[in-house]
Amino acid sequence: VSQNKDGSYTGFIKVQLKLVRPRRTSFYLPKGTVKHLHILSHTRASEVIDALLRKFTVIDNPRKFALFERSEKDEQVYLRKLSDEEQPLRLRLLAGPSEKVLSFVLKENETGEWDAFTLPELHNFLRILQREEEEHVRQLRHRYARCRQKMQEALAAHWDPR
Repeated sequence: VSQNKDGSYTGFIKVQLKLVRPRRTSFYLPKGTVKHLHILSHTRASEVIDALLRKFTVIDNPRKFALFERSEKDEQVYLRKLSDEEQPLRLRLLAGPSEKVLSFVLKENETGEWDAFTLPELHNFLRILQREEEEHVRQLRHRYARCRQKMQEALAAHWDPR
């Protein structure tokens, strides 16, 4: 962290991306990706979201995402959604260096605002969910068929035709 001539500070914050919904990006975005951002003390949470989305070329509406403050206390994890105007670097400086006391997470906005999605996006979500469901059912059927076969083999091995 360094102080600028105008009294503001410049420093790094670390943000973990915990994105669940499928999205279009120019490259694969592994779950739990962590990004260090160099920002100013007056940089707002909404600007951090915009910067992260640009960095990973996520083309979704920024309203679909929120920056959360994550803290741990007595082995409990607490998440608090930051308002658009809050300043993450200031929060980081006030909290001190411990990531258990404060870290940042970018997640989908939990307001349930499905109206932020376009109709094609909603249809795409439904298609993806349908595919996931079909794959899950296929795996279950395969597992039960294997179990059934093993039970039939065990019965045949112990069956006495007298």
